[in-house]
Amino acid sequence: MQTDAESTTAVLNRLRRAQGQLGGVIAMIEDGRDCKDVVTQLAAVSRALDRAGFKIITTNLRECLTAPNDEGPDLETLEKLFLTLA
Repeated sequence: MQTDAESTTAVLNRLRRAQGQLGGVIAMIEDGRDCKDVVTQLAAVSRALDRAGFKIITTNLRECLTAPNDEGPDLETLEKLFLTLA
C-alpha cells in the first residue's frame, strides 16, 4: 500500500478509533446492554472501518492518477476495491 505520511496517520487513527469502539461493543455485550445501544455502537465501528478503507483507496487513486507509470495499483484494481466497500 502506497501512501503519504499524512494519509497513513489518518488511516491509523481511524483504525485505532474503530478498535476502541469494537472493544466497547464487546464490553456492552458482555454486560448485557440494550440491543439498540449495541447496534448503534456496532454501526459506528462499521463506519469507521469503511472510512479507513475509503481513505486508503482515495490516496492510492490520487497516486495512480498523478504518477500512472509507477508500480502501484491500476485504476481497475482500485475500482474493484472501492466497490467492495460500497
